[in-house]
Amino acid sequence: MVGPQAYHRLPDMLGQAVQGKRATDTDMPAIAKFDALPQRKKRGPSAFLTVQEGCDKFCTYCVVPYTRGAEISRPFPHLVAEAQKLVEAGAKEITLLGQNVNAWRGEDDKGRRTGLAGLIHALARIDGLERIRYTTSHPNDMDDALIAAHGEVDKLMPYLHLPVQAGNDRILKAMNRQHTAESYLKVIERFRAVRPDIALSGDFIVGFPSETEAEFEDTLRIVDEVRYAACFSFKYSPRPGTPAATMEGQIAPDVMADRLQRLQARLAHHQYAFNQASVGKTCTVMIDRTGRDPGQWLGKSPWLQSVWFEGDYAIGDLVEVTLADAGPNSLRGVVSAPA
Repeated sequence: MVGPQAYHRLPDMLGQAVQGKRATDTDMPAIAKFDALPQRKKRGPSAFLTVQEGCDKFCTYCVVPYTRGAEISRPFPHLVAEAQKLVEAGAKEITLLGQNVNAWRGEDDKGRRTGLAGLIHALARIDGLERIRYTTSHPNDMDDALIAAHGEVDKLMPYLHLPVQAGNDRILKAMNRQHTAESYLKVIERFRAVRPDIALSGDFIVGFPSETEAEFEDTLRIVDEVRYAACFSFKYSPRPGTPAATMEGQIAPDVMADRLQRLQARLAHHQYAFNQASVGKTCTVMIDRTGRDPGQWLGKSPWLQSVWFEGDYAIGDLVEVTLADAGPNSLRGVVSAPA
């Protein structure tokens, strides 16, 4: 039985099991596994870098605090060194990961306490690193420095994944989300003030216990107000051991399915509208794979949209394209000039 902080011990534990010995490690120590895992010598143009694990929020529907433990931040120098190695191995884009990535805290190379914004500023100084992203964020951990970084750091892409989960304050309180619909929208306004073209993404849960039709419609209203470029949406699913699993007013499956269908239709409408509004823009696309046809390439725009175009290029190239046509899930680009 292996916990999330111990998978680097799997070889030793398997050896114990083969000998008939009990092999169990479910402790939640400070993160040490990353130092024990081998570094990949070569990689693609996009890489992930875990900076933070665990969660202290205890949303009533979520098992993460119980299965991943408390919020733990990896040390600043370790992250800068690992990012440097990722770039040396071929990465041009790094996505910073965490259950609550913007809860990351540490001391920088001068011993000063800093948050995710300070780490992003440091990573942006790495030669060869062209793009920085981060996910997933919590509204309550958003600080002024991180919001400002979106207007200060050119390498930080104009994309933000910020889950709200629901648009009704009673449901948000029952979820223990610790924010309101209004406070969430104010955070969005602050981001748009420093980066007007930012693409917004989120998470939604429909059919949370006791959710009424009117409360669900509040969720549709917040979707219309934010106009998300992309989203993840789910029917509520009870997790054993969480408070919500035993709450009264569990919603019937057919009601949840109907609400999810209506929500996803609204989200798809706004995603398509965001793509259509991008037509005519010129941007840099990083190629991450080949297309179906010879000479066709696919990559991501700064706003994390899938873009395809044609030409004589290679995976990892940064290509300047004009977005010519938009579909619900991707756009066609026309090459302007090498970036």
